[in-house]
Amino acid sequence: MAASPGARPRVLLPAAPLVVLALLLSALVARPGTAHAAAGPVTDPIPERPAASGIGLTVEEYASFPKTEPPPGPVTDPRLRRHARINYLGELPDRSGRKAVPDLNGKLYLVEDGGTPQVYLDVAAAFSPAFFASRGLGQGFGFVTFDPGFKRNGRFYTVHTELASATTAVPDFRQSAATVYHGIVTEWTADDPSADTFSGTRREILRIGFAGTIHGIQQIDFNPTAGPHDRDRGLLYLAVGDGGQGVRNTEPQNLSLPHGKILRIDPRGSDSANGRYGIPAGNPFTGRPGALGEIYAYGMRDPHRFSWDPGGSHRMYLGHIGQHAVESVYEVRAGDNLGWSEREGAFVFDKTATNPCEQILPLPEDDAKFGYTYPVAAYDHDPPADWNCTSDVGRAVVGGFVYRGRDLPALRGKYVFGDIVDGRLLFADTKDMRRGGKELAQLYDLMLYDASGKRVTLRDLAGNTRVDLHFGRDADGELYLLSKANGKVWKVTGTRKFASCDTGGSRLTHVMDGRNWAPVTPSKWRFPGREAVLAEAGVQRPGPRRPFEYAVLTAGPEYGDVRIDAEVRLDTPVEITNRDVIIVFGYQSDTRFSYVHLSSDNTVYPHNGIFVVDDADRVRVEDQWNGRTGAPPAVTDTGWHEVRVVRCASTGEIAVYADGSKRPLMTAVDTTLTSGRVGFGSFDNIGRLRGLEVSSP
Repeated sequence: MAASPGARPRVLLPAAPLVVLALLLSALVARPGTAHAAAGPVTDPIPERPAASGIGLTVEEYASFPKTEPPPGPVTDPRLRRHARINYLGELPDRSGRKAVPDLNGKLYLVEDGGTPQVYLDVAAAFSPAFFASRGLGQGFGFVTFDPGFKRNGRFYTVHTELASATTAVPDFRQSAATVYHGIVTEWTADDPSADTFSGTRREILRIGFAGTIHGIQQIDFNPTAGPHDRDRGLLYLAVGDGGQGVRNTEPQNLSLPHGKILRIDPRGSDSANGRYGIPAGNPFTGRPGALGEIYAYGMRDPHRFSWDPGGSHRMYLGHIGQHAVESVYEVRAGDNLGWSEREGAFVFDKTATNPCEQILPLPEDDAKFGYTYPVAAYDHDPPADWNCTSDVGRAVVGGFVYRGRDLPALRGKYVFGDIVDGRLLFADTKDMRRGGKELAQLYDLMLYDASGKRVTLRDLAGNTRVDLHFGRDADGELYLLSKANGKVWKVTGTRKFASCDTGGSRLTHVMDGRNWAPVTPSKWRFPGREAVLAEAGVQRPGPRRPFEYAVLTAGPEYGDVRIDAEVRLDTPVEITNRDVIIVFGYQSDTRFSYVHLSSDNTVYPHNGIFVVDDADRVRVEDQWNGRTGAPPAVTDTGWHEVRVVRCASTGEIAVYADGSKRPLMTAVDTTLTSGRVGFGSFDNIGRLRGLEVSSP
C-alpha cells in the first residue's frame, strides 16, 4: 500500500542482508546494467542519486552579454529564445588574458577581467545568407578553439551550421537520409593576433551534411595537455553527433561515416579525401579498409563536451547526452566504441521497443565479447511517478573540467560538470572514475553562493527554470559558469563548507539523567544512567501531524547556532521498513519545533529527512527529497550510529552527518525557528540515545 504524506503504514518484509550507511555513502556505486536476473525492462537505471557534498561554490558575475536573436528566423522553438546563446568560455593561448565566448546566434566575443564583451568576429555575417541558427538547440555558431601557437601564427577554428537549401556547397560526408543542414569547420588566420577585432583570411576545412537539425558538430578543440613535442600537439578533435536520426539509427556504428563519432584530424595536413586537412597516422582506424581514418572513437548519440585532465595521466573525459534515461561521463581513448545505438550508458538499448519505458534492458551475460566502453560516472533522469515515457523529462549532461587550479582546493582532482537544463552542479573524484570497473564513481551535488554569501541556485542567478548551463575555464584552470537564459557568466571565486557557523565556546555533556529530560509521556521512557531509552512506542496525538513521542532536554539554554553529537539506536525489529528515531532541535513548544528523521526507508514523504512543525503538519525542507526518494536510509540495522546535526541560525543552514562521514547525509536551509531546545524521540518506534553533547557559542 502506497503511503501518503499523512499516513504512516507499517510494513513487514522478510529479513534481508543489512546495508550500512557507510556503504551507501562510499565513493563508488554499483555499475548499472550488470544484474542479469532481471529479464524485463529497467525502470530505474541508476537508483543511486548524487549525494550531498557539503561544498558550496562562491560565484561573482564576470560578464554580461548583449541580447541576440537567431538568424534568419522564424523561430518556433521557445528554447531558442534565449537572451544570448553563449555556450563556452576559453582563454586565448597568448597570455593576453583575453577570453573567447561564442554566441550560437553568430557573434564571437572577447572579454577581459572586469571588461565589457567586444565583438571580435561576426561569424553569422561572414557566412550570410547560408548561416542558419533558427532551428535546433545546437545550430548556429557552435564553438571556437585557438591553435596552441595562436600568438605566433594567428590561427583559430570555428564550427557553424548552414541550411543545405541555401548553399550550393557539397558536403564532404553526408548521412543516408536527405541532407537538411551542413556543419562546417573553418580555419581563420588573423593578420594581427594581438588585435581586438579580426582582420585576416579564412579557409574551409571540413563540411559534414546532417539529415536533422540536432546533434551536429558540438565541439572542436585541441588537447591543451599536449607538449611541444607530443604527437597530439596541433591535432584537432571534433565531437560529431548522430544528426538526431532517432533510436533506430545505426550510423554511429558505421565506420565509413563521421556521424556519432569523435574525429581527430591535422588541420595543417593535406592527405584527406578533400585535401584540406591531414589524417594522423596514429589514429586507430587509419589505413583500415572501409573505415574513415579520421575516427578517434565512435558509437555516440550526442557527444556534447569533452576536456582533458591537466594533471595525472591527462585523461580525456566526455559528457554524453542520453536518450530518455541515462546521462553519462566517459573516459575516452582511441578506438573506443561507446555503443550507441546498441547501448545507452551501461544498458542494452532496445531499438525495437515501441514504448520508451521499455527501451532500457540489462546487459547480457556475454556482453564482454562486444567490446563496448561504458561510463565512469552517470546519472539517470529520475522521472516523476506520473511520467508517461513519451515526453522528455528535461535532463541533459553538460561536460565540464577536472579542476587543477589554486582557488578551490576542495575541488582539486574532481571532475566538475552539471545538467544543462536545471543547472545542477555535480562532481566526481577522478580517483573513482575507473574504466572497465564494476562501479560507477559516486556523484556529489555542489551548492552555490552569490557574492553576498546568500545560498542560491543557477535558476535563481539565471532568472529562468531552464538555465542552459555551460562551463568555461581560464589559463589558470579556474572555472566559469555560463547561462543562455540571461547571457551572463559567473566566475567561481571560492568554496565554502555548508553550515560552517561557529558552534564552539560552550559544550553541554553528561545530561542523561532523567531529571534533565521532559518526555511527552514519562511512562514510556527509561533513563538508566548513560542512555535515554524510549521503551514503548508512542501514539498519534491531536493537533498537527508531528512525531508521536519525544523527550526535550531541559538542561542548558535554548540554542541558536548549535551542534548536536550523539549515538542513536533503533530497537524496533529491522523487518519493519519504516522504523525511525528523531533528533529534535529548535524546540519552542509541542507544535513548534524542527527535527531530523532518521529512518530505514527513504521512499515516502515522512521518512528520512529534515522537517519543521510550525503550528501545522510537519513540512519537509531538506534538499535531498526529489518527490520520490530522499537521502540514503540512515539507520538500517540495530547497531549504534553516530549522528551530528549542525544548525546555523543566521543562515538557516542545517547539515546532518552520520557515522563519522565528512560529507553530510542531509542538508537544508530553513529560518522558521531560529532558536530552541534539543531532544530525542520517534513516531511509533522504540530506540535509544547515548553520548549526547550539545555545543554552541
